[in-house]
Amino acid sequence: MRHFLLFLGGLAAVTVLILNLGPMIILGVSICLLYLIFKQFVKASSTTAKIIWIALGLIVLTISFSNLYALIAVVAVFLLYWIYKNWNKQEPSMPTSTVEDNYDPFMNFEKEWQELSSKKL
Repeated sequence: MRHFLLFLGGLAAVTVLILNLGPMIILGVSICLLYLIFKQFVKASSTTAKIIWIALGLIVLTISFSNLYALIAVVAVFLLYWIYKNWNKQEPSMPTSTVEDNYDPFMNFEKEWQELSSKKL
């Protein structure tokens, strides 16, 4: 039953990953472009160049915001990794009784009473 549920979770995660693969690639490219634009903005010395880099950065930022839902695919990747790691784990078994069958609950009391009565106050 556990493997079946892990399989269904993996199937759902793969489906989400495949459906969001395009937006995830576009998000990655836009984040790289934002980094490059920021580096060029810092290097620019004239005000005109800085304004152009800011405008270009805002355009790329809107592209990355429009593909922000691709983070769901990143969660799907982590879910697939978790399923892969937990696939061969053993199912927790029901705890067995460690109590002896002939255990008398008053035996401990009698042992304590013996120790107390053997001590001299």
